[in-house]
Amino acid sequence: MTFEHHAFISYAHLDNEPLTPGDRGWVSQFHATLQTLLSQRLGEKVRIWRDEKLAGNDIFSDEIFEQFARTALLVSVLSPRYLKSEWCGRELTAFVGRAGDRGGLAVGNRSRFIKVVKTPLGESPPEALAAVLQQTLGFEFYREDMDPEEIDPAFGEEFRAEFLRRVSRLAVAMAESLREMARQDAQEKDAQEKDARPVAADGASAPAEAARAVFLAECGRDLRPLREELAADLRSHGFEVLPAQALPGTEDALRDELARLLPRCAWAVHLVGSSTGPVPDGPSGRSLVALQNEAAAELAVEGRLRRLIWIPDAARGERPEQQVFIEALLSSAALQAGADLLRGQAEALKVAMYQVFERAAAPVAAPSDRPTPRPDGKRLLHLLMTAADRSATLPLIRRLRARGFEVTLPLFTGESAATLRAVNGELAAAADVLMLFYGAGDEAWAYYQRNDLRKQAANSALAVPIWTALAVPATPDKELLRDLADAGTLDLLQGVDAVPDAALPEAAAIGEAERP
Repeated sequence: MTFEHHAFISYAHLDNEPLTPGDRGWVSQFHATLQTLLSQRLGEKVRIWRDEKLAGNDIFSDEIFEQFARTALLVSVLSPRYLKSEWCGRELTAFVGRAGDRGGLAVGNRSRFIKVVKTPLGESPPEALAAVLQQTLGFEFYREDMDPEEIDPAFGEEFRAEFLRRVSRLAVAMAESLREMARQDAQEKDAQEKDARPVAADGASAPAEAARAVFLAECGRDLRPLREELAADLRSHGFEVLPAQALPGTEDALRDELARLLPRCAWAVHLVGSSTGPVPDGPSGRSLVALQNEAAAELAVEGRLRRLIWIPDAARGERPEQQVFIEALLSSAALQAGADLLRGQAEALKVAMYQVFERAAAPVAAPSDRPTPRPDGKRLLHLLMTAADRSATLPLIRRLRARGFEVTLPLFTGESAATLRAVNGELAAAADVLMLFYGAGDEAWAYYQRNDLRKQAANSALAVPIWTALAVPATPDKELLRDLADAGTLDLLQGVDAVPDAALPEAAAIGEAERP
């Protein structure tokens, strides 16, 4: 499948009219920028063409039609005018038809058809185009902070910088598609020359190793620019990003597609913001964001998927059902299954994402590698705290040692953050009991630490008790924890100094029963 042209840009000529006399049109600037960035990505001069002379009433020539057969990718610049243009519709259907003669639209998990949404469409596409447009992911070139606003370099430096960033993300995706097409072409030629097994008739490539595949869940409109940025960054680091095409718009078809895609991935990343996002047609009436989370959580419970959920600090559901979902996500262990739950600023998300991937990729110690009880009956208890609580924990540590525990403490300083994470992770993984000392830390700190301890315990083949010790100062959330605690258990020590020694078991009594 050798192509003469890397891409063709299909657009409505109205969308390339300059805003003021003497300016360049939006499509002209887009074309030139994409040409440069894609060439730099591929390391060669790319050939991108578009029709610069034809108007809507010109005859669709056989020459244009034949060029599509020699073009790898179609980039459609969508706008209200594009949907109304008979000419643009014919370009799209002609390319799809010619693509069917040369391996189809699919390139692995991507599509040879790329949507660039210049202006919010505001209406449904014509029925003849709907199927193609709806099954393909798009790159949005507008902002929806309040009123939709196009990202046009003519609006100033801020818009120019954002325009360049978004074209760069598009170039990354197109480069990956072109490389995949080149790989398929090389495999096909090699198979013919060596009489090897031919490439599948549908042109599908072998699935990428699961360790390099990430399911980057679809999200609401407020976080779509961030999702595009993360997708481009992941691809630049060699990850395959799924879904590569738009997910189905009905619940039944969506569940089938998620069941196909999620098992191929090692990780799933969910971005949950204020916007509800699309709601697939189906009996539940639940959002695409919620349905993706549900499907991924089910797989995570089986130990087949690691997840990361990120919620911005300022996220407040625009609709009541989205706020209910956010609150449930923050409190429900079932919805968080297999996930690291992060909150904070977008700038820190990327760093945290790769840290989670790195930690998830680290080998988990086999049960036989865990320390065995020593002849003296001592057990390892890892005590988690803030640096400010180190002095306050001394009485508790002495009492625990008196009961036969060997107490390990977290490290707070080291040569690098990565080293600290690794060492503290090893300390927690080696422990027979995990205890959280909740004193000076705030509510968010305690939440994340308990969440992390649960994951540490879940990753173990052994039943690891998790205890929480409440200390001063008194806070409303500590009172709530105390009121909700199960009586007669050690899950919560209510007031460390007030706990009688008899309530602390002997270390030798802590069993290492296998998980059921």
